[in-house]
Amino acid sequence: MLTIRELLGRLLERFAGKPRLMPDSIDRLFTAVCEASEADPASSRTAKLRQEGVPKMAKKVAEEAAEVAIEAVSGQREALIRESADLIYNLVVLWSAAGLTPQDVYDEMDRRERLYGIAQKLPKSDALKIKPAPNAAPAKAQQGFWSPLSGRRS
Repeated sequence: MLTIRELLGRLLERFAGKPRLMPDSIDRLFTAVCEASEADPASSRTAKLRQEGVPKMAKKVAEEAAEVAIEAVSGQREALIRESADLIYNLVVLWSAAGLTPQDVYDEMDRRERLYGIAQKLPKSDALKIKPAPNAAPAKAQQGFWSPLSGRRS
């Protein structure tokens, strides 16, 4: 198993002088997902997923996250990469249906980095006190979310 220092060294070596592609890739994916959402569900997987609603999209995110975990534990690097890409796709589809944009998530990540550092998860006690990001989607975009605990929409 690699130490953090070794992992960072490999990442810096691999990406030295290269532009950061992930945010651009996610932004392009988000744009494509929004455009595909208007397509015929018979010919577009994205449109079909959007038509099936937030519960189906949330289920797909959970399924893909489980597949990512399984591939990580099994040590199947290439499969882990593919499943990670599937997870990101399904997450972006869910964001689009929820009225979120990648920038909303980037803003939250920036906020957390300022408070806790880049490699820290928001502590649970602070997560309960969280205030919406300045660019957060309007409240109406958050209405009608399905709750897995209650099995109904909020």
